[in-house]
Amino acid sequence: MTRFLVPFLGLAVVLTVTGCGMTATRTSAVSPAPSASPATTDGTLDNTRRMIEEGRRTFRSDTFGSEAFWGDTLQLHRAIAGDKHGGVGAGLSPKAALALGLKVDSEALPAALVEQIQKGAVNLEDPATTLALLKLDAVVGVKGLFDGGGALRSMGVTCALCHSTVDDSFAPGIGRRLDGWANRDLDVGVVTSLAPNLQPLADVLKVDVPTVKKVLTSWGPGKYDAELDKDGKAFRPDGKPAATLLPPAFGLAGVNLATWTGFGSVTYWNAYVAVTQMHGVGTYVDSRLKDPQQFPVAARSESWNTRGKPDRITPKLAALHFYQLAIPAPPAPDGSYDKAAATRGSALFAGKARCSTCHVPPLFTEPGHNLHAPADIGVDSFQSDRSPTRAYRTAPLKGLWTHQKGGFYHDGRFATLRDVLQHYDQVFTLGLTEPEKLELGEYLKSL
Repeated sequence: MTRFLVPFLGLAVVLTVTGCGMTATRTSAVSPAPSASPATTDGTLDNTRRMIEEGRRTFRSDTFGSEAFWGDTLQLHRAIAGDKHGGVGAGLSPKAALALGLKVDSEALPAALVEQIQKGAVNLEDPATTLALLKLDAVVGVKGLFDGGGALRSMGVTCALCHSTVDDSFAPGIGRRLDGWANRDLDVGVVTSLAPNLQPLADVLKVDVPTVKKVLTSWGPGKYDAELDKDGKAFRPDGKPAATLLPPAFGLAGVNLATWTGFGSVTYWNAYVAVTQMHGVGTYVDSRLKDPQQFPVAARSESWNTRGKPDRITPKLAALHFYQLAIPAPPAPDGSYDKAAATRGSALFAGKARCSTCHVPPLFTEPGHNLHAPADIGVDSFQSDRSPTRAYRTAPLKGLWTHQKGGFYHDGRFATLRDVLQHYDQVFTLGLTEPEKLELGEYLKSL
């Protein structure tokens, strides 16, 4: 289980009074009893615990009513169940689900089931096993709703679907939850494309269903297009998918703008995703998105001003935000990088390579307005033009070692850290040698 480290400030001042030895006698003063910490008397600690617990429940388990879209409308649960269990098609087996990047929380599995799996007595190619896992609430980020007879009647999704993974401690794809980690194995597009009724998506985008499927299946593992239903731009000018990499949701305390292009704060993006992407029931307002030139789909559908009733999202935003800010970036494991090279890379990071100019330690992004024009970082403006900011955020670097799969930058255009450093070496004429690039890479992996 991910450890959540929340720094609490407690001040204890001990005053020691000693005699100077100049007098024959010394009077001992009795120290007053220590007073209660302000954090104890004003309820701060109790509020902190409550907010973290509530936020974690929301992050892991709250669908915000999204089952009305994913289940009742798209009918995705029927494709999961298969025709033998009241659905359609072959169904989704655990083996197929794991291959698509869905994860299983091993701590939700009863001991008897664990023993059966270990003995090979559980059929991982049978959709009935997937249904059993959903009943146990063991599929990370997916909530199944069952009727009185045990049949899957609908399903919703939670924040954890894209922004959690597992530690593979039981088997690949099965283990203890790692909240905040980007699930770079998850093929959201292919999973969505399994839904029997994609017509609602086609209607919003003003295209046919085959086109919707083409777009969804183009994304690939670890990628998602959160702007598609705002601007309708499914592909880049070079023909590549417009989807971007799923970012981590840890290490965000002190970071100003969230997402690759800095749409807004963490809690802004929570509202954006919960309402317009998860299709939960709640309120989301951003008049910047009613521009028919930049955001024609949002302007037409009026998704920039969504007022779902009853609001199941807004009351959860504060605790969800609190919890996410409390999730630390996980430290790099011993042996995952060269410590001596990383030490030399640290000096380069702050010196010759000038990385710390923007990636200011210990936040590793700018304190303040952490955005840059595309030309400032030597990349095209396609993705930034899909944002109200028309800029790119300086991404925080802590925990970088956890999300190297899929490449770097918003769209994974750089396959390796060396490619990233080569890009900046050229753009800023840094004059880095190959050994220096290697050392910088080791330092980045150590953060």
